Amino acid sequence: MKQYKALFLDIDGTILRQDHTIEPSTKEAISIARQKGIEVFLATGRPLHEIYTIAEELGIHSFIGYNGAYALYQEKILVDEPISATIIEHYLKIAKQNHHEVILYTNSHNLLTSLETKAVRQFIDYFALSDTALYQDKYRNQILGITIMNVSPDEIALYNLDHENIYFSQVNVKGLEHSYDVIRENVNKGMAIKSILEELHLSPDQAIAFGDGMNDKQMLQFVGNSFAMGNANPELFQYAKYRTTTVENSGIFNGLRKLGIIT
Repeated sequence: MKQYKALFLDIDGTILRQDHTIEPSTKEAISIARQKGIEVFLATGRPLHEIYTIAEELGIHSFIGYNGAYALYQEKILVDEPISATIIEHYLKIAKQNHHEVILYTNSHNLLTSLETKAVRQFIDYFALSDTALYQDKYRNQILGITIMNVSPDEIALYNLDHENIYFSQVNVKGLEHSYDVIRENVNKGMAIKSILEELHLSPDQAIAFGDGMNDKQMLQFVGNSFAMGNANPELFQYAKYRTTTVENSGIFNGLRKLGIIT
């Protein structure tokens, strides 16, 4: 069997089911990978301060958060790329003009333009965000990630910037399709994996990744062995080497079995 050394796992729709639980086969698959010397990373759009309970449950100590803007290998910081304050100010202005809402993540806070609208409450409740507050300008240089809410598919183009290489990934959660993660082409999960593999002196062929949303596109492209979950955004399948079963049907377990990690 090929010597796989790193496994990158998205959380929502990949590890976590719709009811926020983790299938027993997923826990087993991750445990087997760790026993075989594979370093497992949670690779998510979520802020890291909101996922440590999940990490503890799975015995994971390495992370990519904020869609690649921050990465930790165990306790070592490998990536730390805040978003330009100019972009922050521009997006907040557009959101205010169009009655959209924005959540902005720092390394320790979830900052929102409102705490009371239906879209915001829906988002907070689904992701069980525990540290929420209103955005203040003093945080403008600390923002690692942004999600824009209450946006229709034809409105998201309002946030395009001619001089910035940015795209918008629709949140792949039923009921939250009005939410879009802001992804930078030069700061994303794939680029974070590149930094991690360089640090660990590994080749892409020694790395595996599983994802379900368009914010996983670069991650699946960069590793040698990539899986789109059966429940993935249909546009994602073209970027993965393999398609596995759904998060509700042992997707990670079946993918690792395909590679021979699980027998």
